[in-house]
Parts: sequence; C-alpha cells; structure tokens
Amino acid sequence: MIQRKLSPYLVLLVVTLTGSIACENRQPQKVNHLIHEKSPYLLQHVNNPVDWYPWGKEALEKAKSENKLLIVSIGYASCHWCHVMEKESFSDPEVSALMNEHFVSIKVDREERPDIDKLYLTACNLTSNNGCGWPLNAIALPDGKPVYITTYNPKKEWMRLLEFIIKMKKEEPEKLIDYADQLTKGIQDDELTRINQEKQSFDLDVIEKVKEKYLTLYDDEYGGIAGAPKFPLPNNLEFLLTFGQMMHDLDCMDITQTTLNRMSTGGLLDQLAGGFAQYTVDKAWKVPHFEKMLYDNAQLVSLYAKAYKATGNESYKRIALMSTQFLLEEMHSEQGAFFSSIDADSEGSEGTYYVWSKEEIDSILQDSLERLIFTMRYDIQASGNWEDGKNILYASKESGEIAQTLSQNVSEVMRGLDMAHDKVLTARNSRVKPNIDHKILTSWNALAIVALADVYSITLDSTYLNSAISLAGFIEKNMRTPAGGLFRNYNDGEAAINGFLEDYAHVISANIQLYQVTFDEKYLEVASALTAYVDLHFLDDDGFYRFTSKKDPPLVAEQKEILDNVIPASNSVMARNLFYLGTILYKPEWQERSKSMVAKVMHQAVDDSHPNYYSNWLILALQMSLPFYEVAIIGDECLDFNAEMQQSYFPNALFLGGEDEGSLSLLKDKLQEGQTFIYVCQNRICKLPVDNPEAAMNLMKIVRQ
Repeated sequence: MIQRKLSPYLVLLVVTLTGSIACENRQPQKVNHLIHEKSPYLLQHVNNPVDWYPWGKEALEKAKSENKLLIVSIGYASCHWCHVMEKESFSDPEVSALMNEHFVSIKVDREERPDIDKLYLTACNLTSNNGCGWPLNAIALPDGKPVYITTYNPKKEWMRLLEFIIKMKKEEPEKLIDYADQLTKGIQDDELTRINQEKQSFDLDVIEKVKEKYLTLYDDEYGGIAGAPKFPLPNNLEFLLTFGQMMHDLDCMDITQTTLNRMSTGGLLDQLAGGFAQYTVDKAWKVPHFEKMLYDNAQLVSLYAKAYKATGNESYKRIALMSTQFLLEEMHSEQGAFFSSIDADSEGSEGTYYVWSKEEIDSILQDSLERLIFTMRYDIQASGNWEDGKNILYASKESGEIAQTLSQNVSEVMRGLDMAHDKVLTARNSRVKPNIDHKILTSWNALAIVALADVYSITLDSTYLNSAISLAGFIEKNMRTPAGGLFRNYNDGEAAINGFLEDYAHVISANIQLYQVTFDEKYLEVASALTAYVDLHFLDDDGFYRFTSKKDPPLVAEQKEILDNVIPASNSVMARNLFYLGTILYKPEWQERSKSMVAKVMHQAVDDSHPNYYSNWLILALQMSLPFYEVAIIGDECLDFNAEMQQSYFPNALFLGGEDEGSLSLLKDKLQEGQTFIYVCQNRICKLPVDNPEAAMNLMKIVRQ
C-alpha cells in the first residue's frame, strides 16, 4: 500500500505505542458470544476466556453504553500467526481478564467481512512502516474509529500495549478522540486520492512508460516483485503477459516466464499434489508460508492456462491441470462449490504435513534409483534444507541434468520420478491433514468458475466445463438474495451476509466468461441483471462503486476499492465488466463509463512508484488503446470453431455467437443456412465472413507467434 503522512502528533503516538509494546498456560473457560457463528475462524475462538463478540449492533452498543474502547481482532482460519496469538494471549487468563475488564472485544473473519478488514488494514498502512498483516488487531473508539493498529504481538508486548491505552484513556481521553478523528479522515482521504475527477488521457505511449517503471520492480533472476517475502500476485503477471502478447514485448514475456518457471519449481507449489501456497518467506520461492487459499489457486490456474496459450509451453498446461485437480480433490464440496482455504498448520506446527526428513524419504523409497532421483530432484539433505532437519520439496535439478549425472535416459528419470512421487504422496496421505475452512465465499468461487473455463479452453475436456457450469448453478441457486442481489458466504446449508462489490464484480465476470465458452445467453442475462443491481445499490456520484451496498449500515469511513492487489480491485473488475458487457450487449453508456473510470485513475498509475497496484486497470487501458475485436461465430459448428480459436491467447477479443442469431444485435442477419461463418469485427464493423478458425485468426493482429 502507498504510505501517506500524518500529523507529527499522530506519528509520535504511534512511535510511543510501538516503543511501549509475545506462551502462558492455556485454561479453557465457558463459551463466549461467538457460539452461534458459522465461521470456522470465529469458532476457533469460541472457548477463549476472552469475552469475544461478533461484529454487530450488540457489541457496538455495549461499548457505547459502558464507555469502553473496542478491540477489533481480525484474522482467518488458515492464518498461522493468528493461531499463535490465540494460544499465547487470547487463551491466557491474565490477558483475557485485562481485555474483558477494560474493552469490548470483537472477533472478525476477514474473509466474511472484507469491508471491516479493509477499513482497519488501511489504517494500519497509513501508520505503520513495518508492514501489515494478520492477525490485525485494532484498538478503536466505541463507534469503530481506529485509535491504534498492530499485528501479532507476543503476550507481554500485547499486555503492555493494552495497559498504555488504558492509561491514556483515563488520563488523556481527548487525545485518543483527536487521533481517531484524524486517522479516520486519513482513511477517507486515502480513497479520494485514487480518483482524479479530471480525466487523464491514456494511449500506448503512456502505457509504455508505466510498463517500463513496472518492470523495474521485478527480480530478473527469480521473477516476481524483487525482495522477500514473495507473493504470486497473478494479476500483475497477467498484465505483463497481456502487454507482452499484444505489443510483442520480449522483456515482458521473459520476466513473466521467469516468474512462472521459478514459482512452479519452488516450494510455493506443492510438488506432489499441486496447489500453490500463499507466499514464500524468501526471494527464491523456496520456503512457503504453507496455507493454501482458493483465490490464489483459482487465479494461478487461469494464469498458467493463459501462459500456455501464449507460449505453447507444455509445463504451464501441466501445472494448470495439476492445480485444478488439487482444487477438485482437496477443496471441493459435495454441493459442487469450493472451500476457502487449507491451514498452514497440522499437529500443532506449521508445514508438518508437507516437509520430510531424509530418513523418511529413504524409508519410503526402497528402490535405490528412485530414491536417488527424488533426492537429487528436490535437494533432500541429511541435515534438512529447511529447519529442524526437515526438507521442503522444491525442484533444484531438471530431469535432463539428473539423467546426465546418473548416466540414465531422461525418460527413465521421469518414470522413476513419477513412481517416487506416487509413493511419497501415498505416505503423505496417511498423515494428519491440515484443517480446511469449509465456508464457501461467492467471489472466490466466481474466480474458480473462470479458472475451470480457462482449463476447459486448453484441454477441451468437458469435465472442467461441466464443473464450471455446476458451480455457476450453485451460486445462482444458493447465493442469490430474494431481492436479486448476492450473499457473501455459505456454510452449513445457509447463505449469510449481504454481498460486497467484490462478490458482484467477480460473479459478473464469471458469467461473461461462461457465455464466451458456451454461447448460452442465460449467462449474459445474469451478468446484465447483476450489473443493473450494482448500479442501483453501489454506484456513487463520482462514477465509481462503493465497496459496501448503500442498503447496509455504513462503517466509519466510506470505502471504494481502487488498488489492485492479490485479488484485482472490485472497481477495476467492474470497469472491465462494463467494457465487455457494453460491447457484447451494445450498451454504449456502459462502455463510456468504463473508459471514464480508467481515465480517472490513470494519473495514479502514471505517477505512482508502484504501478503494479494498477495492473487490472492497465490491462483494460491496453485493450482500449489497441484494436479490440468482437468475434461473432454463427452456425451449427459455432462451438467447435469457438473452442479451436480460444486455444490461442487473444487478450484483445470477445467471442460471441450461437447456432442461431439469438438476441444479440451484432449477430443479426449473419446466419447463413447450412454454413458456419466467423465474423471478425471492430466497433461493430465486420470484415467479410470466413468459414474456418485459421482464416479468422489471420484477420486479427494478435496470433500465436
């Protein structure tokens, strides 16, 4: 996040608190107010002696009536340091007594309530030079205005912080109020600086300059943003891939492939079963923070599928398929939706499920050649390549190098490696598995729909398409509100919490993608209806969307999600949705609003030292600045032709069509009885039709090189 300067007094208070600021015996007490919650994360704290409340009217009114400050503690079920702080502090009688006497304590699952998380995370980023993450612990006034934000603290430091706050509230309460007011204003202003009502023109020269600055952030050797820790950031890489493909930019293609290659051979990827960890603690992608998130894996599946289309590199296809299989086997519910995450911890410690001693590997692999191949491939050391004599599996040597060293054929090495994989994976399956957060989140499942559709496009295996269609049906059946909106989450047979802009944006995007694969207009109807709902309940006077519906109780600062992060910002996703739907349905007003949104944030993308926070905006700006095609395919073979074309990477095209003309105006009068034709169009002006995919692709400027 971009840092903003606060008043000297605010900085002084932060420094004072930081300077004044980690396990004790754990004693269970009666359950607290979280007992009726569905969130697995909140239920992890239900037996804490801390008198936790969920976020809501009861807790906020209690704080006001008793004149107590709030402790808002935010985390998620697979968060390792959340578990640590729960054991060290929130299960401790001494800590809980202090919290219960002087504060009203609220537990928040950041995945259920991203609005609350974004509010306090923004406050953290405004005041901290040490980075922000989870658990995120906010001290706030009874109305929710933040006073101080911190992350993980050991027990003694946490208690010293609370004691300092208690003392200040008693002796100088006006300073806490003044600080909270200024910080809340800082949060509000932080949003406003992202939007410039004076539109900035953008063209290829502007985007080229941003791209050059973008590339300076990247690590030439290992890929990814330079330094550590290292996050995959799929949308960042999609921008580089898109720019590389559309502009034939070798530098962009090189850094994209370097990153994809390094991520997939490092410990970030589960080398046995697929699936990516959330990030690595080192710069070389070797040592993962072992939790696995649905949103990471869905986006990375899509990214590797697109990279395969763009480059023809078979390893990218293999990784996309491997990780899709992981999702279907490990994170798939009986109802056809996907769970949220898999914990980093098992048997009480981080990574236990995934790491190995050399003795364990030797005992599993009795065949000496298999053992040697596996040991060389993954740098298995007697002393361990990680900590406590354990080894993380990362691919340190290629099959060809191993074959040369062992005087074997590459095919024999690969066969031995496959057999070793099967045996080690079988052994791992007998271990105690990490816990799964079983809640189903609307937006993250929408990302999974796109991933499944992308995998279908590179395999033409209907299993993946059917899974995507089934998942879209689940959302339509279970996640829609009676008023036509969306719920945020689903757990134990119940949908709850009104959806946020993030949910609408990604569900609309998923339906646009499903239409382009199936040519079934019902997906356009869903996307159009949800867009109309979002315009009614989220659209603000400045042409951007609020993160929270106008129907829901407001927080202390209004939020508009502008910056792209691990998941693209909901406003940038909506801008792309408006552009695509406006093009397909011929709604010029949606297209114009999309262009206006891009023009109002381009000043930040140009001026910011970290333009990667605008990756999704930049993709759309690039599509608007280069020839953009509507590919209309009409006739009995439309789906076959469509599938053949979409096996190549066309980031500058939308696909529409059907066996008949349907209801879309662009398809009108294009059906020729007994024939299937492809019309390549720009701004609704079409070239003469052709009768095969290759001829159509030759009419477009971007073809696989």
